[in-house]
Amino acid sequence: MTSLFNITKETPKTKIIAIVSIFTALYAILRIIPTVPMIGASGASFSLSDIVAPLYGLILGPYIGGLSVIIGSLIAFFGKPPFFMGLDFLPATVAAFSVGLLVKRKWICAIGLNVVLLTAFLIHPNTSVFVDYSIGSTTLTFPFAWLHIVALIVLISPLGREVAQWVKTNNTTKITVAVAILFFIGTMMQHLMGNLLYETIMAQPLGHIPVESYPANWLLVFPLYPIERGALIVFGTIIGTSLIKVLKNTLLHIEEPTNTKN
Repeated sequence: MTSLFNITKETPKTKIIAIVSIFTALYAILRIIPTVPMIGASGASFSLSDIVAPLYGLILGPYIGGLSVIIGSLIAFFGKPPFFMGLDFLPATVAAFSVGLLVKRKWICAIGLNVVLLTAFLIHPNTSVFVDYSIGSTTLTFPFAWLHIVALIVLISPLGREVAQWVKTNNTTKITVAVAILFFIGTMMQHLMGNLLYETIMAQPLGHIPVESYPANWLLVFPLYPIERGALIVFGTIIGTSLIKVLKNTLLHIEEPTNTKN
């Protein structure tokens, strides 16, 4: 089974087109609806679609889910102009694709993608690998990407492999935990891709942000991004778990696996 919709090479093209059309239209609508502004990027804001991006990979798989996100993002440009030189679709596509890989049991590929993104972020000249954050009268040094490292550890751990099995059971607790883990991994990879766009395209000479401004921007973002990512994960888990249960009871008819071995 490659996704919750069981899309395989044998799936009729008409069914694939119908599924892509429905989810693309939904994503385009959600993409236009703004939520909170992006810190350090004047005029930019996150979209309601950011909450559901990992869900596309979970339900549709890496390729159909990723394609739906890309097309939906491009359509949404008519209602919300691109901010990152037309590459705005990349963060959400990474989230959908990575989660889809895990559901498809391509665990090593998901790890490889995560490592590439994290490495690219850490070696980028505009990245603050460490930030000095004051707590009272004490100044402590923290790795900026600490939560991304935690997500990679979770992905590499046995949990990264088990979630593909858990999400296809009929056990609500296992489904909820699996969706939360998948959203955690996908959302953090989405954030890495967004960070790379922000510090590459928005920096001078391509963009308007002076390179010397990035250390202060990262310091400002540091205490806030875990809260923002946490909110996406919580809302995504609630929506994802509920939707999966509904789909299983109505359309998918997924039976609980009898073989729990990886």
